[in-house]
Amino acid sequence: MKPVLAAPFAIFLALTAAFAIGLLRDPPQSPGDVARPLPAFELAGIGGTGPGFAASDLEGEVALVNVFASWCSSCALEHPVLMELSLSGMARLYGVAWQDTPEGTQGWLEGRGNPYRRVGDDPSGLLGLELGVTGTPETFVIDKQGQIRRRHVGPITPEVWRTDLGPLVAQLEAEGS
Repeated sequence: MKPVLAAPFAIFLALTAAFAIGLLRDPPQSPGDVARPLPAFELAGIGGTGPGFAASDLEGEVALVNVFASWCSSCALEHPVLMELSLSGMARLYGVAWQDTPEGTQGWLEGRGNPYRRVGDDPSGLLGLELGVTGTPETFVIDKQGQIRRRHVGPITPEVWRTDLGPLVAQLEAEGS
């Protein structure tokens, strides 16, 4: 092989090996368990959905903060589960409309039902950025002391509720009553 071609070929082989090693490794786990305070925030309400939503609304209770958007197809899959959780009283749900329009959010909630006690508008995504949101839906389990105890990335399904989030909510409800 000519010396002029050897260097680029060696670089190509090194990069190919690095990418192959990265692809063969186990993917990083979902953020899951975390123990950090919920950031202080105060979000405006959205049209006819009622008052806004602030971190202080969660004081002293276990709650789920669900980050959603009207343009999110996975949010549509999760929405019936959220409605069931809300109507049954199994969870206190609060919503953050992330990078959405007020019209989109209001139409979404009027058309599908509103499972949330309060909904806050995060059109710029600043709260989402503070929370570390990478996409919708994401749900945060907040304990009575205002600590984020779990971050769930993706839709809440009946299985996720039954095996993961539901037992955690029950455990946190029983703690420090």
